[in-house]
Amino acid sequence: MQKITDNVYVESRLSVCNTSVVVTKDGVVVIDTPMVPANAKKVAAEIAGFGPVRYVINTEPHGDHIAGNCYFGGMVVTQDGTRDALLAAKPEEITGMLRMMSPESLPLDKEFYFRPSDITFSEALTLYLGDHTFHLIHTPGHTPYSLAVHVPEERIVFTSDNVNLGMPIFRDSLPDEWLKTLKRLEELDVDKVVPGHGAVTDKSCFSLMAKSVKDWMDAMTDAIDKGMSLEEAREKIPRAPQFARMPTEGPAAGFLRMNIESLYRYYKK
Repeated sequence: MQKITDNVYVESRLSVCNTSVVVTKDGVVVIDTPMVPANAKKVAAEIAGFGPVRYVINTEPHGDHIAGNCYFGGMVVTQDGTRDALLAAKPEEITGMLRMMSPESLPLDKEFYFRPSDITFSEALTLYLGDHTFHLIHTPGHTPYSLAVHVPEERIVFTSDNVNLGMPIFRDSLPDEWLKTLKRLEELDVDKVVPGHGAVTDKSCFSLMAKSVKDWMDAMTDAIDKGMSLEEAREKIPRAPQFARMPTEGPAAGFLRMNIESLYRYYKK
């Protein structure tokens, strides 16, 4: 795991999303768990060297953030809606993702199950462990149930996929709320930002992410204002100058198509 501060570590190689660890004098807090079972077990074994896991915080309900819960100890903490998603989740939902990204991990081992939350909250929750404070903040945007984890003693915030400088993902998103959330996060007094995916960064990421989200929103509202069908939007939006560098093949191209379909449905409502 990459050491970020004296007490914070981030794993991004074995996890599809970033899995983070905050080490306190009274145990460990894990933020998001690896999706691939074998990798989740490896990360859990490494984390055991820091101390017992007291809490596992899932920052959103998508499979790449929650699927590894069953391989960790401690109490699982989420926003209310993520618990509902965990209770409703079926193993088949994760096997499709694993088939694309890690086919060697199939079939799922007998230990796997979607472990639900032990503690939930609606808008805000504060946990205290050792000398550390964990402010959990409901931050709708990338999903309706996303949350951020602010640890003031480390001057760090974990944002989930509300920050993903590779490409914003709009499946299940609330785009207008997303922009409001980024403004709220920018007001936090932090030095380091751990995004849902990608390298640890600083507060400059919030304005960059807001521009990226807004580019997508503007492209889709323009397409709808011009009366485009979904098929026309699929064809024309990737040609817009702001998306010129987006890949047209491979997994990223699939996310691009998914973004167009999700935003089209959102604005057509």
